[in-house]
Amino acid sequence: MKTAFESIIHRFWKGANTIPSFVDGEFILGSGEYIVIHSAHNDSELFRYPDADEGIIMKANEAAKAAGKVWWSMSAQARGKVMYRIGMKVRDALDDLAIVESYASNKPIRDARVEVLKVAEMFEYYAGWADKLHGEVIPVPTSHLNYVKYEPLGTVFQITPWNAPIFTAGWQLAPAIAAGNAVILKPSELTPISSLLLGALAHEAGIPKGLINVIAGYGHTAGQTAIKQADIRKVVFVGSPATGKRIAISAAERGIPCVLELGGKSANIVFDDADLGLAVRGAQAAIFSGAGQSCVSGSRLLVQESIYDRFCEAVAQAAKHFVIGNPQEEATQIGPIHNAKQYKHVTTMLDSAVQEGATIIQNGLPSVPQSNGYYVNPTVLKGKNHMFCAQEEIFGPVVVAIPFKDEDDAIAIANDSRFGLAGAVWTKDVGRAHRVADQVKAGTFWINSYKTINVASPFGGYGESGYGRSSGLEALREYSEVKSVWVETARIPTANFGYGANLE
Repeated sequence: MKTAFESIIHRFWKGANTIPSFVDGEFILGSGEYIVIHSAHNDSELFRYPDADEGIIMKANEAAKAAGKVWWSMSAQARGKVMYRIGMKVRDALDDLAIVESYASNKPIRDARVEVLKVAEMFEYYAGWADKLHGEVIPVPTSHLNYVKYEPLGTVFQITPWNAPIFTAGWQLAPAIAAGNAVILKPSELTPISSLLLGALAHEAGIPKGLINVIAGYGHTAGQTAIKQADIRKVVFVGSPATGKRIAISAAERGIPCVLELGGKSANIVFDDADLGLAVRGAQAAIFSGAGQSCVSGSRLLVQESIYDRFCEAVAQAAKHFVIGNPQEEATQIGPIHNAKQYKHVTTMLDSAVQEGATIIQNGLPSVPQSNGYYVNPTVLKGKNHMFCAQEEIFGPVVVAIPFKDEDDAIAIANDSRFGLAGAVWTKDVGRAHRVADQVKAGTFWINSYKTINVASPFGGYGESGYGRSSGLEALREYSEVKSVWVETARIPTANFGYGANLE
C-alpha cells in the first residue's frame, strides 16, 4: 500500500488531473471549478484540479480542533521528537521534493534543493524549542506569586505564496506546531503540490491525524470560507500588499488577529568606499537570483554619484554571464517568471519605466530562451526614486539604479517608500554602516552582504511590508496565547471580614 507521500508523487508524475487536498490524514478531492496550471518554461499545461469546496474546509476545521487537543496533551519532549522526525523525513525525500518544487514552481533545481534543506532545518530548529517554551515568574510588589504561561492559540490558518511554496510552508508550519497549535494551510492555488507533500510527510512522521491540513484551492473561495467559517484563532498571510489588506479586513470582522508578510522595495545602498567587486556580486544576487521573485529582493540599487555610472555598467555587464533557461536543468541559474499574469505585469512595468524616462543599459545581453515561456532578461534600469518603477513592486529580475550624494541623501531615499521589509549597505566605514542600519526603516538589514536569513532570526517588515514576525523566538510568541496567573501567598487572616468569612 502506498504511503500518503508516495500517493501524491504518483499522482503528480502520472499527470493525473486530481490534485487533492490533504485533510485529516487523507487526500480528498474538491468539487469546485477546475484550476489549470501551465509551465512557465513553455506555456504547456502541467495539470488541472478542482477547487476545494466548503465541505473540505469544514472537515479540516473539525480535524484540526480534535488533533490540536491530542497534540497539546502530549509531553513537550514527545512533540519535539516528532518534529525532529519531520525534518529527517524531509531530508530523506530531498530529491523528490526538489524535483517537484522545481517542476511546479519553476524554480531552478539547484535553488529548490537549497530550499528543501532549509525546510528540514526549520523543523529541526523548532523541535528543540518544543520543551523550552516555559513561562516566567514576575516579581510583583504584592504578596502574590505571579507567573506567566504560554499556551497554544488553537487552530491557525496560513496562506502561502507561489514564489517559494515549500520554503514558506515550512517557515510557518514549524513554529505553529512547536507552540502547540493545529494548522489549516492554504498554499497558492498555483503551487499546492510541494505543500501537500510536506503535510503528508509530517503525518508519516507521527503528528496526530489532522494536525496539519493542506487545502488545494483558490483564496477567494476556499480561503475566504476558512476565514469566515472555520474556528481559527489567527491568520498568517505571505503575499501581496493588496491581498494582505483584504485578508486583514476579513479577519478583523471576526476579531481574529493576523501576521502579514507582504511586499518590499528594498534599498541596497552602495557607497564609493565599498569593496566594489563584492558589492557588484551582492547587487546581482540581491535582485537576479530567483528571477527577482522574492519579497526581499534588492530592487532599488542606491549608488553614490561618484561611482554611479561605472557601478551600474558593471552590474549590467556581469548579468550577461548568467545561465537563463529551463528550471529542471542543472546549469540554470535564472528561470522564468512564474506565471502568465506575473509575466505581463513585469513586462508592462518595464515598458512603463522606459516611457517614464528610465534607461535600460545592458545592450548586448544574450536573448532569453527561445520558447513560449515567460522569460525576462536580468535588467538594470537607470532611474530616479520618484518613478513608478522605483516605488512599486516589479517582482522580476529588474533593478532600478538610483544615484545619491551622501549618507543623509542615501538614508532619505531609502526611507522614501511605503515598504520596509529589508535593506543593505556596502561600505568599509564601520561607523557609517551602523548609522545607516540604525536609520533605514526595515525589518531586516544587512551590512556588506544581502539575502542571508536563518530560521533562528526574526523576519518581518515595517510599514506596508506587514506586521508580526515569522521566525526565531518571536514566531513562537506570535503563535502563543499569554496567560498571567496570580496566587495569593500571604497567610489568610482569621478575623471575620463579613458575611461568609468564617465557615467553621
